[in-house]
Amino acid sequence: MTSLESVVGFAELAKQMQKRSAKKGFDFTLMVVGESGLGKSTMINSLFLRDLYSDRIIPNAADRIQKTVEISTSTVDIEENGVRLRLTIVDTPGFSDAVNNDNCWSPIIDYIDRQYETYLRDESGLNRRNIVDNRIHSCL
Repeated sequence: MTSLESVVGFAELAKQMQKRSAKKGFDFTLMVVGESGLGKSTMINSLFLRDLYSDRIIPNAADRIQKTVEISTSTVDIEENGVRLRLTIVDTPGFSDAVNNDNCWSPIIDYIDRQYETYLRDESGLNRRNIVDNRIHSCL
């Protein structure tokens, strides 16, 4: 027989959830938006102590004139003190580089909307075990 003072074990639930989450890891998607040359890449590299843009080619001035906003993503797995982080950086080279910047934010808004729609579709499906979360969690 168990007494009323015996331990049920739910006091350990928070620790169990924390261990499970740390083992599974976290997804974090960061979008950086700004004009070319502001130091977005330098800030991201120094923030996460990684060179995320080592293979990037910087276009010359003639190529930048015709360039429109393009969205590029790079993903890196970081582990610190046993906690795994899948970091996705969404960069927007070419944002606000044109002379006429009317609706220059439209591709960015469309990208964010697509990511949320994709996540909602995946969450509404039958197989929700391995959903990759590419929603934008923070925008700088």
